[in-house]
This record gives sequence, C-alpha cells and structure tokens, in this order.
Amino acid sequence: MTALDWIIVLVLNGSVLGIGFYLARGTHSSQEWFLGRRSLAWWAIGLSMFATNVDNADLVSLTGTSYKEGLHILMVHVTGSLVGVILAAFFLAPAISRAGQYTNAEYLEARFGPATRVLSAFIQLQYRSSILGLMIWSIFLLLTGLVGMSTTMAWTFIVLLVIAAAIYTSWGGLRSVVVTDALQGIIMMAGMIVIFLAVWKAAGGWSGMETALEAQTLAESGKPASDLLHMGRYHGDNGNTSPWIVALGWIIIAAGYWTVNHSQVMRLLGARSLWDMKMAALFGATISIPIMVCSASLGVFGRSLFPDFAQPDQLYPHLANLYLGIGLKGLVVAAIVAAAVSTFDSIGSSLSAVFTRDIYARLISKKDAGDTHYVKVSRYATFAVLASGFLYLPFIQSKDTMLKALLTLIPVFVTPLLTIYLVGIFTKAHRRSGLWGIVAGATYGMIALWDRESETGATWLAEWFTGRWVALPWAMIFAGLGALIATMLYGKWNGDEPAVQENANQWLKESSEDLAPIPEHPFPGEGPPIYLRPGLIAGVLLAITLIITALFLW
Repeated sequence: MTALDWIIVLVLNGSVLGIGFYLARGTHSSQEWFLGRRSLAWWAIGLSMFATNVDNADLVSLTGTSYKEGLHILMVHVTGSLVGVILAAFFLAPAISRAGQYTNAEYLEARFGPATRVLSAFIQLQYRSSILGLMIWSIFLLLTGLVGMSTTMAWTFIVLLVIAAAIYTSWGGLRSVVVTDALQGIIMMAGMIVIFLAVWKAAGGWSGMETALEAQTLAESGKPASDLLHMGRYHGDNGNTSPWIVALGWIIIAAGYWTVNHSQVMRLLGARSLWDMKMAALFGATISIPIMVCSASLGVFGRSLFPDFAQPDQLYPHLANLYLGIGLKGLVVAAIVAAAVSTFDSIGSSLSAVFTRDIYARLISKKDAGDTHYVKVSRYATFAVLASGFLYLPFIQSKDTMLKALLTLIPVFVTPLLTIYLVGIFTKAHRRSGLWGIVAGATYGMIALWDRESETGATWLAEWFTGRWVALPWAMIFAGLGALIATMLYGKWNGDEPAVQENANQWLKESSEDLAPIPEHPFPGEGPPIYLRPGLIAGVLLAITLIITALFLW
C-alpha cells in the first residue's frame, strides 16, 4: 500500500474512533450504558445493525465459501435475514421492552425461570465470542495478504484495534456504539462497491463470468461450474443433501442470529418507540442484502478468474491486491477495519451487558450494590469479552473455511436456544419446558458434533441424522420435543406467575422499574400512514426476496 492508501485508512477510521471516544464521555447510568436511554431513531439503529451484521469475517468468509460452494450462502442473508428480523423486532424485542427488561436472557427468566436465563447467557457468551475469533482471523488474513504486513506487525495491529474498540465501548455504552457503527457502515458500503466494480470489470461482467464457469467442471460432481450460481444445485458437502434442507438450515441460522444474538436485540431495545424498533430492523436487513450479494458474488467471479485458487478464505485480499489502484486499496482496507471495529464494539457491549445483568448480578454480586458498581463491572467485562475471541483461533485454523468453523458450533447450543425463544413467544408451554428443551437440543447437538468431528465418533449414526445441514432442523426438533414433554408432565404455563423471582438481585428489580413505558410510535395522532407501517413493509420485502430467489438464484 502507498502513503495515500494509509492516509485514507487513518483519516476515515481515526475520525470514527475519535467520535466514539468523544461520545463516551457522558455515559454514567445503566440506562444510558445498556439502552442509550431508549432515545435512538430507526435510521441510526438500522445502520448500526447493518454494520454489526456485515462484519469483516462475513466479507472474507462469504467470498471464500461461494468460491467453493456457490451462491447458496445467500439464503442466510436474503430470505433468512428478513425472517430473523421479523421474529426479533416484531415479537421478541417488543415483549422485552414492554416488560421493562434489558436483555433477551431476562425475557427467558420471566418466561421459563432463572436457570434458563443463566444457561442462555453462557450460550451467548460462547456463541458470540467465537464470532470474535472469526473476525480476528479474517483481519489477520487481510493484513498479511492485502497490506503485506509481517505476522508480528499484523498481530500487533489487531491487538491495538481491539483495545481501542474496548476503550470507547466500555465507557460509552450503546449510544456511542450505535453512532460509530452508523458511520462505519457508510465506509463499509463504499469499500464493497469499489472492489465489486473492479472485479466485475476484470471478469467481463456477469455474462463473462458465467461463460467462464460454463467452461469449467466441478471436481466433486463433474457438472459445469455454472451450477455454483444456483442455490437449488448445491447438495451439501457430500452431494447427497437436499437443497431445500440447506435453505432451511440457512433460515434457521439467520433466525438464531437475530434473536439469540443480543448484539442485535440490544440495539432494538434502545429504540425510542416500537415503530422505530421495527423500521430499524427492516432497514438494517434491507441494506445488508445488496452488500452481502456483492460479497458472495466476488467468490464466483474469483472462481471464473482463478479456477485453481488453493486457499478460498484468502481470495478477497488477493482480488483487492490485483484489481485495485492507489487510493482505492486504502478505501477497501478502511472498510475492512470499519467492519471489524463495528462488530467488536457491538459484541463487546452486548456480551458485557449479558454478563453483568444475567450472570454477575444474578449469581455473584451482593444485593446492595448500586448502579455505579454495575456500570463499572460492564466496562471491565468489555475488555474480557473482546480478549476471549483469541481463544478460538486454533479451532478456526483447523477448518477448510471460516464458515465451516461457525457452522460446526451453531447446532450444538444456538439452535436449541432459538427454539426455546420461539416456544416462549408462540406457545403456552410450561415454565420448566425451557430448560428441558435446551438440554434435549444441546444433547443431540453434542452427539452430532462428536459424530461429525471425532475420529472415534459414533460411525453407526447416519449422515441424515448428524450431517452439517440436517443437524440444524434436528436440533430444533429435539429442543421442541423436550419442551413438549415437559409441558405434558407439568401442564400449561400459568401467565400470572411472577416475572422476577423473589431472590432476584435488588438492582435488577430497581433498574427495570425505573424504565418508562415505551411508546408505540413517534407520530402524532393514531399512528404512521399506511405506507410507513412496518407490517406491510415487511410483507412486501419478504415477497420480493422470495420471488427474486425463485426466479434468478434457485
């Protein structure tokens, strides 16, 4: 990279970090830190959700995965994302806000009891810290492959980046995170557009890429490589999985991301009204779609240009090195750094909130500790959370692609937890059914993981029962059966049971009671005009994505 490239990186990213440090000065109370005082507008939350959703690991892993397996991965970022945000913003987050709760784990205590709350908090800590590991590794690949840094310099840069994100996140809380994410999201959009257009031109556009793929043959199936352009022609790792099962698996993953993942739910809870909450989610998901389509398309464009590329996860920096000129390379690097920091701060703030409220205050702390104490704990926890991502690096490096590392872990705990959220929202299952469901689903998940990953696994188990894609619906089925059996044993849920247990931490009670009721919308009169009603917009967007997928991608 040239001096101009580095100036662009430093000016763009340094300005955003500076704003983050500035905003961090005024945050003192837990309401400010955890919820931004419920004062955030839909467009700011939407941009923040986009920036958190589209992290640097996505940009690298989508390109690498589509190079090997094709565009089936778009299902998670198109239809799957819309399904996920509808579940989160139309059902889960409003229920949490109306109840005066701060985290999605708190909702589980109100619905299923304290044990389910604490277990879900630990699952979230494991799930999202593993994402940090993916991000850290992707930054390393980009710094060494695109920038040409030495290993030592790259790791030093990454550590400093994590520390910087931890500092302004720990002091500013949700408000500083949302504002910086919004600015970083704009940088990310610009960077992705630049590299996509450069590679598009090099490949001769879509028709040139398609022609090149028609002339190539997939070694796994002997079919033309143009099959990579169609979701309906991907049959799993071994070629014997139904494309419909793969599509279902991606939708389950997306639904889990938007509901189980408190990084996104936390932003929704900071909305100034329920209307802002729903519009923010739809806006964030909608602007994510074209960026994810561009990122995944880079993989098939790269396949047309370099059919024998040995390390798919390094394709993104390879393309940037080859096809970007002076200044543009700096913009792409700035976008990658912005993508990393926006997700570092999001995961740091959300997981520290989960740790503080759902583990520390619920299990460890003295009941007479005040608001200042818990804000301080959250700040310290932010540093610990971000540092935990480094622990996953050996596991991630052992997989062919980063995405495979992620898919290996999700069915074990995340999918069962998603199932219990759905059971809580849409059924009257007994309070004890939550714990039963998670345990049943996680037990299956661990057996399936052992069968897939261990050399001494249970080889008598069929692939249709433990394979990478079928494990996702099976985990939901087992979790649902666990909840059903518990309900049959104990009876239906009594909705009059107290939401907070008698032995709950006093600060948890007081902080919830201090929250003012969230308004339905910010409009005068009866509500927004019909063309601004979130339900109608959600239906139209979902229909459009399904039609586009069926006509052009399947």
